[in-house]
Amino acid sequence: MVIDMNETKLSTIAQLRGFLEGTCEVRFEHAADDAQRYAFITAVVRRFGYRLLPRADKAVVFACLLRTSGYSRAQLRRLVSRVLDGEALSKRYCAPAKGFGRRFLALDVALLAATDALHSTLSGPATKLIMQRAYERFGDPRYERLASISISHLYNLRAQRAYQQRRRHWTKTRGYSIPIAQRRAPAPEGRPGFIRIDSVHQGDQDGLCTWRLDR
Repeated sequence: MVIDMNETKLSTIAQLRGFLEGTCEVRFEHAADDAQRYAFITAVVRRFGYRLLPRADKAVVFACLLRTSGYSRAQLRRLVSRVLDGEALSKRYCAPAKGFGRRFLALDVALLAATDALHSTLSGPATKLIMQRAYERFGDPRYERLASISISHLYNLRAQRAYQQRRRHWTKTRGYSIPIAQRRAPAPEGRPGFIRIDSVHQGDQDGLCTWRLDR
């Protein structure tokens, strides 16, 4: 259920306090259009004469705007300051009329994945050199864009999902043998003082652990 609230009859600070106390459990969903929220903030700030209010009353008005506008405290503070400076609130940013086009297409990502599969995923500089030679020396038109790619952006293309779906490089776990229970003669290299002792557990006798040492 959607309810449009008409708050224009709230004209005193006491009414605002009562509104805040009575709507503690009410959740407000802000309007999707920023222009409507800008108009609401401007109207409330001007209606209550925000600039001339005492600090305590300003806090009440600000709390009301914070609960109903949907902006964060920092955003709302900047918007109120702009209204007090006499500025009409409007978006300071907008989408560019013509966005930047993509230099490397999905076809290039697929070609990079195929190249890496053919050469077992070499390093970035080596892969770039292969693609550059394919275009400049062998005249392969498919590598026209990839021949001039930077090494850092080559790794960016490798991190894309489209690349990962075509090319996954798995490295198997490499086993490592650990020498256990190997008897090795000492290698003193002519230096005195080296002995070899073999310890054998003889079992427990009368609650005592006994060992046999063989030199």
